[in-house]
Amino acid sequence: MPTSATPVKKITVLADSDTRWKWGAQTARRIAEDACLDARLLRGRATPTTRQLVEVGVPADSMREVTASQFLAETDRENADVIVLACVGGTVQAMLHGLARAWQGRTRRPVIVTGYVGVVYEKLADGLLLRHGADVVLANSRHDAERFRAVYQGVGADHECVVESALPFLDGAPYQPSDDRPLTVVFAAQPSVPDSRRDREYLLERAVRHAVAHGDRQVLVKLRSKPGEHTTHIEEIPYPKLAARRELPSNLRLGYGHMGEVLDGTDLLVTVSSTAALESMHRGIPTAVLTDLGVREALGNHHFLGSGCLASWDQLDAGLLPRADDGWLRRHGVTADDPFRAVRERVAELAGAAQLPPPRPYYTPQTAPGYLPGVLARHHLDAKGEPLPGAPAPAAPGRLRGTLHELTRNAARTLYRQGVQRVAPAIRRWGQL
Repeated sequence: MPTSATPVKKITVLADSDTRWKWGAQTARRIAEDACLDARLLRGRATPTTRQLVEVGVPADSMREVTASQFLAETDRENADVIVLACVGGTVQAMLHGLARAWQGRTRRPVIVTGYVGVVYEKLADGLLLRHGADVVLANSRHDAERFRAVYQGVGADHECVVESALPFLDGAPYQPSDDRPLTVVFAAQPSVPDSRRDREYLLERAVRHAVAHGDRQVLVKLRSKPGEHTTHIEEIPYPKLAARRELPSNLRLGYGHMGEVLDGTDLLVTVSSTAALESMHRGIPTAVLTDLGVREALGNHHFLGSGCLASWDQLDAGLLPRADDGWLRRHGVTADDPFRAVRERVAELAGAAQLPPPRPYYTPQTAPGYLPGVLARHHLDAKGEPLPGAPAPAAPGRLRGTLHELTRNAARTLYRQGVQRVAPAIRRWGQL
């Protein structure tokens, strides 16, 4: 199969939530900064809202909301060089099977890239095997790359698809303390970690107590989603609801915003296990991964063992400003020179291949007959990747939607989102977020 490096001119990103759009869009920009970025937002529970897209701050050249069946039908007609599947594992698996069916008989097709939006601390084997079949499965560190290859080798699946990289949003200016503003402590809240009311009330209470004990500091509880919005995980007990039941000190506030811009004014980042900790460590900002609720796999903070950043609110109250261990940062892909170089080279090589076979996932009707059909059925596909009877029919090329409701929903929402993204920097300056 002769190959040659081929420039990537167009990348399509399919995303099913705001965080996955952030990862997918920024991954696309790292692969080919000047490529046309084509956004497809998968219609579902966590479809990003306009506000969420603005907060991510990565504009696309085109953007539409689609169903899975629409995406599969349109992809067969369009000329993307690369498709980034920025979705939950089951959706990635369904798209791989659907695309394999759609591309039967083709010798040229887009390169498929997928991966994880953050720390992989649970369902390692399940999530990886659902992503197998993509041409490139991104590992966010050397540590992850070794684990990913071991899983694929363990089931006898091809592991050459694993390519070491890093989280694409690790950027921003190095931390510089400032005497021109109060020391600012940011608690990066997570939608589902922890998940109990008692634990979430405890964390809010400790943030309040820290603000009271340090009246010369500013404390920001950085929120992910507003009431009624969804993200990758469902937030059953939002912090604003808990905060509304008590009086907050004047130097503590709840707020939203682009994480990169928040970190520009942060002197101490506190979290349970948010990937914001990695963004903060990358910049050299003092970062605390809380141990108050234990160091447990269910919380994800066990990922930070050896980082030097595990700490409790009591220690932070006493003045601790944790600094990350340099060796840990290197092993976990937080500090690296051009971590996407290998990705760009692999994608360009595959894009220049004389031919690429259809995707060949590890899961097939032979390897997982009791599991795969259910995964595919959630996206109205049978075990061969073909649409099930009664699956939503994609719109015919060049024709309007069948109903006024569908036309209004799809056109108005996505066009408005795209317009708002284009003026997002101005909106931020006006202070409207």
